Amino acid sequence: MMLDRRISVAPMMDWTDRHCRYFHRQLAPAALLYTEMVTTGAVIHGDREHLLGFDPAEHPVALQLGGSDPDELARAAAIGADFGYDEINLNVGCPSDRVQKGRFGACLMKEPELVRDCLAAMRETVAAPVTVKTRIGVDDLDSETFLHQFVATVAESGVEVFILHARKAWLSGLSPKQNREIPPLAYERVHGIKQAFPDLTIVLNGGVVDVAGAAAELEHVDGVMLGRAAYQNPWILAELSQRLGLPAAESRRGVIERMGDYARGHIERGGRLQQVARHMLGLFHCQPGARGWRQKLSQNMHLPDAGPELFYDATPESPPAGHVASRRCG
Repeated sequence: MMLDRRISVAPMMDWTDRHCRYFHRQLAPAALLYTEMVTTGAVIHGDREHLLGFDPAEHPVALQLGGSDPDELARAAAIGADFGYDEINLNVGCPSDRVQKGRFGACLMKEPELVRDCLAAMRETVAAPVTVKTRIGVDDLDSETFLHQFVATVAESGVEVFILHARKAWLSGLSPKQNREIPPLAYERVHGIKQAFPDLTIVLNGGVVDVAGAAAELEHVDGVMLGRAAYQNPWILAELSQRLGLPAAESRRGVIERMGDYARGHIERGGRLQQVARHMLGLFHCQPGARGWRQKLSQNMHLPDAGPELFYDATPESPPAGHVASRRCG
């Protein structure tokens, strides 16, 4: 199956769980969604249904793995493929101390031959596409020449899809949050990789916060991956899908109705509303009533008897005809 990579949502720890992905799917039926990063050890030895289970409605959905041992990555990739994931992705971009101690994430940029061998082992094991998500540099290895050599070496694995976070990573001195903000964006580096490797599929990640910016980048690369913007202002997924002529949610209220049905089923299976509702706080971002929506959900979704009725109680009233939402909102 050829995956449409024009719109995707980045893997984000503690955020893009199965409930978040189901919510995003209601907004953008064609977007490619990613799990949180899961380590090979957790996949091989942990509770697989808890870690890897997902609703069939989430397709197309990719599993992101963290690891640096080719054999373990091959095993974990096979397990993910058996669960039905549409893609298996290797994380070569996370700069956290915990990830570095496990010798994976962004520190692997210093070992391009190992990254190549890991990806080759994964590809030999599964039929699903195997891809890599990386930075444009790490520490002092941040030249254009280094990036081109890194991509060329890793591409020897046969991997054809590179997701490039358009910032370098500092392995010490910056927190993961600071690594998403302080190193400057360098979109031209990503554009240059596409020009140098036209046969590769290049997806740009980092700093894309609106539809116009995403559309502008799609003039240079094959896809854009949205991160925090898609979480804080999820309606951008519907707007960008519509801009590209893809299926898209028609109204926020329609999304709420579908999420209400989903939350009801989740609660009936022993779950809690908060596990679903926390991902929906930004649904009315920049719209009249957004603050009331967030407050009602935040104050009540944790209650033991909270149910999907809260969604309908918190839904803002439709604005009067001709109303234009203020752009000054948070």
